[in-house]
Amino acid sequence: MKRDPSRAQAIEPASTRDGHRRASIGARRSPQAEEAILDAARALLAERGYSGFSIDEVARRAGAGKPTIYRWWPTKADLFIDVYSAEKSAALVPPETGALWSDLLAYTRALWAFWRDTPSGRTFRALIAEAQASTPALVALRDKFLPERLKDVRHMFDEAAARGEIRPEAVPHLLPLYIGFNWYRLLTDQIADDPEDITIMARTLAGTPQ
Repeated sequence: MKRDPSRAQAIEPASTRDGHRRASIGARRSPQAEEAILDAARALLAERGYSGFSIDEVARRAGAGKPTIYRWWPTKADLFIDVYSAEKSAALVPPETGALWSDLLAYTRALWAFWRDTPSGRTFRALIAEAQASTPALVALRDKFLPERLKDVRHMFDEAAARGEIRPEAVPHLLPLYIGFNWYRLLTDQIADDPEDITIMARTLAGTPQ
């Protein structure tokens, strides 16, 4: 039987700094190559921010072929989102205080600290800005980033509904209100730790008296 070259394993070697070559096999991700690419992307963000973040430079630092990166991450926004998501998952653990308002207080303070203190957190607002002028970035932000990164917050609201603190049908409406508060503070550079304002927001969304 004649072998279909389109279904063959495609190997794309690229030179690494130590002279060896790292291979990526077809659409299946090599864990070693993926880790090298994400590490390079994280370091580049720390050094140059989002404006200096490019697939070309990530490929050079990771010793990976650009076709490999573009196959796994079609745009730099997609690659940034994966770096951001990994760092955020490691830094934030959803609280379980037993009340929605205090869950939101603890989570939001941790979120703002993440935005202040990590390379991807400090550059996140650049992705939001890019999404206003770039359709691929907007699609990545809306369809990839938001559904995944809102799981923790949605879980807090769902748990509150299960406890009877809020109505279940209110959850889809409370989520954008929570996002709006946080992104407003981020985009206007007002994310210094502010427990008083965060408490007011949290109690308002939870319907808890001040």
